[in-house]
Amino acid sequence: MKEIPSRYDPLSIEEQIYKDWEEKKLFSAKTGTGKTAYSIVIPPPNVTGILHMGHALNNTIQDILIRWKRLQGYEVLWMPGTDHAGIATQNVVERSIAKEGLTRQVLGREKFLERVWQWKDEYGNTIIRQLKRLGASCDWDRTRFTMDEGLSRAVKEVFSRLYYEGLIYKNNFIINWCPRCETALSDEEAEHSEVEGMLYYIKYPVKGHDKLEVENEDYIVVATTRPETMLGDTAVAMNANDQRYRGLSEKIIILPIIGRELKIIFDESVDPSFGTGALKVTPAHDPVDFEMGSRHGLERINVMDSNAKINELGGDYQGMDRFECRETIIEDLKERNLFIKSEKHVHSVRHCYRCHTMSEPRLSNQWFVKMKPLSEEAIQVVKDGRVNFYPERWTKVYLNWMENIRDWCVSRQIWWGHRIPVWYCKDCLDFKDAREVKVSGPNVKGVFVPQEKDFPEKCPYCGGNNIVQDPDVLDTWFSSWLWPISTFGWPSDTEELKKFYPTDALVTAQEIIFFWVARMIMAGLKFMGNVPFKDVYIHGTVRDSTGTKMSKSLGNVIDPLEIIGEVGSDALRFSLISITSQGQDVFLSKEKFEVGRNFSNKLWNAARYVLMNVDETFIDNSELDLSRFSLPDKWIINSYFETIEKVESSLAGYRFNDAAQILYDFVWHRYCDWYLELAKLSHDKKNVQSVLLFVLSGILRLLHPFMPYITEELWSKLPRHFKSSEYIMNAEWPRQNEEFINKDAEFSMAKLMGIISAIRNIRAFWNLDASSIVDVSFNVGNDDDIELIEKEKKYIEKLARAKVCNMSKGLERPALSASGIIGDIKLYVLIGSLIDVEKETARITKKIIETENYFNSIDRKLKNKEFIEKAPREVVQKEIEKKDAFKKQIVVLNENLDALKPNR
Repeated sequence: MKEIPSRYDPLSIEEQIYKDWEEKKLFSAKTGTGKTAYSIVIPPPNVTGILHMGHALNNTIQDILIRWKRLQGYEVLWMPGTDHAGIATQNVVERSIAKEGLTRQVLGREKFLERVWQWKDEYGNTIIRQLKRLGASCDWDRTRFTMDEGLSRAVKEVFSRLYYEGLIYKNNFIINWCPRCETALSDEEAEHSEVEGMLYYIKYPVKGHDKLEVENEDYIVVATTRPETMLGDTAVAMNANDQRYRGLSEKIIILPIIGRELKIIFDESVDPSFGTGALKVTPAHDPVDFEMGSRHGLERINVMDSNAKINELGGDYQGMDRFECRETIIEDLKERNLFIKSEKHVHSVRHCYRCHTMSEPRLSNQWFVKMKPLSEEAIQVVKDGRVNFYPERWTKVYLNWMENIRDWCVSRQIWWGHRIPVWYCKDCLDFKDAREVKVSGPNVKGVFVPQEKDFPEKCPYCGGNNIVQDPDVLDTWFSSWLWPISTFGWPSDTEELKKFYPTDALVTAQEIIFFWVARMIMAGLKFMGNVPFKDVYIHGTVRDSTGTKMSKSLGNVIDPLEIIGEVGSDALRFSLISITSQGQDVFLSKEKFEVGRNFSNKLWNAARYVLMNVDETFIDNSELDLSRFSLPDKWIINSYFETIEKVESSLAGYRFNDAAQILYDFVWHRYCDWYLELAKLSHDKKNVQSVLLFVLSGILRLLHPFMPYITEELWSKLPRHFKSSEYIMNAEWPRQNEEFINKDAEFSMAKLMGIISAIRNIRAFWNLDASSIVDVSFNVGNDDDIELIEKEKKYIEKLARAKVCNMSKGLERPALSASGIIGDIKLYVLIGSLIDVEKETARITKKIIETENYFNSIDRKLKNKEFIEKAPREVVQKEIEKKDAFKKQIVVLNENLDALKPNR
């Protein structure tokens, strides 16, 4: 065999291996084969993104599935691509041009978009290169971008269809508005977070200054968290059942400072327990107030402009920022003796998911998609199992959201993105700003969506050419919800679409179930008549070791590229997967990557030993001769086939960490720690080398989805008869072979390993000299055990450095012996001549006293009712476990002390 480096150095091989894979087009999928298709579409990372641990986890899981199915013989397509990320990318480029003293408004729309495309071309593929470093085996030749010509065509097609079906409309509603990004946000893009604010109590005078039954005053007290919006108040509301405000229905309230007359309305939505039970109603600045105003026919007064500054309707406060206005209004109220008090108030406030600015509920004319008609079938396909969530608990979350779904605000007031394909005719419609136009359905004269040309020449209604396009762009997710169909060429009936749709699995994070997953299901059913995927695997969030979500601002981020540079991609991947239970969050520290690094080294060293010691004159084929098998041969082959079955079951159930742990235990403990050592004692070199190489070949294929680089490197060094292809990913996934299943061998080897381990443990406990040979006697329960020990004693004697001296049923324990129990077998190691009895008696007696003290201390703690009642349940459980462990230690120590008594 060729010389194999003694030390595994991932950095010296990974880049070249990946280059070879790409040059040989090993990731490419073909439509013309007769193979069964298996496909996954990548959750497209933003073009602004760089690889973080969440990406690393998500894409490692996908790559495991893809490589596994490729080995199983499927025609596999992992469709890659990136998302244009409208708001995020525009923000990045705006910050970039600001360094030149420019703004997008100064550049103008066309020039600004040129700069965005330049930025995308220069930096937009950064994350693609980083995913390759991770080992992702996407079909990169098919890489798509959400603003590619083909995907843009799909977006226009969908908008047109929905528009002419009456499922898209434009109207004034309260939406979430980001003053920083100056655009509308959907409910899912405006994330709730708890903030500590204030609840302000303000006097609202009653017209005519009549004395009221409410504390016999000429005003009512209104509590609000946002005094600045009172500039847009049009009513004060109470609950009709609130007896404190009976008799007020005919009264008129005067808006403080502004002087506007306000109606008093009674509405069941008002909570009498909040504040004073009297609420200001601002229909243009609060979603609840908007609904209330609609029910009662209230005027809607918008007092803020696009950057949350007070507009001309705010009187003397015009031009003030919303928070500056709040403070000024409070001071003015105090001066006029209209301010009662303020108190701390914790409440949930929405923030922009991109820039984290506090969003503003704002009345705005926006485009919406009617979601109820699209959601009905999308609910049913999950209920009837056509789409399955893993873990299953996410099914309930999905259904709850879908059953309470609201219309989707899809227009954004930015420039980067798919421009809304709607045109307006100024001759048919009288308007100054296209954003003012309301569109209730597809039959509004002067409003049209071109079906053939992107830039129409004239109005289809009047024939005039005085036409303008809607200035807004579509929500980024409007292109993303089409991802599983548009990436395959829809709306054209492509071969890719026929072969690979629907896809098989979607791997994603919980935070985009509503942004993306639910919408893709609706789009797939609407436009393809079929679900976009069969399984949805929701993985957890990557957190630091304290459980805190990783973020740059907290400084607790672990850079996956840095880890790859230190320990290699395989080590990162295997470590991540090993600690990722299905759907649970991942608690990560740099130390945890030692698992993957150590496992890589273990595999390398074991494979190197096997390959460096192959006598190629013996190895002429990979066929196994069962007639020549020893017990260890039968056991390792049986264990190997059992491992295949367990790994397949775990991967099919999306239990990736179970699969990783099964492989870890088999490779490290069974193949390396046991079989390699047992194999060294075999006299049948040809047979044992065949078994070693046969199992090693299978190990590499089983591990390949998890650790693609090291398995490819070692695969290249296997004798040709033990590999079915040049590259491992083109090899065959290991298959079961009933001929080699041998449960008896598993049972017998468990006893044999138990005997060897027990003797080794005794040697370690008593600090016996490593070179000494110990005498061992056996009290056996049956003839089968006698036969086993007699037949396999060479392994016992060699690996435990022992001599089998005596063996019989009912054998009494010899004096000065240490014992071990393996099932029905009791073994006795004679230690009297190998130790200082007096010294060891003192040592163990001292250890018993120390352990009993620990045990008693915990026992007292657990008998303390105050501790049991106040301590967290997990803390109490740990103490119980520690007590049980100490109890067992005391039993073992006393047994060992008893072994030192000469007169037994």
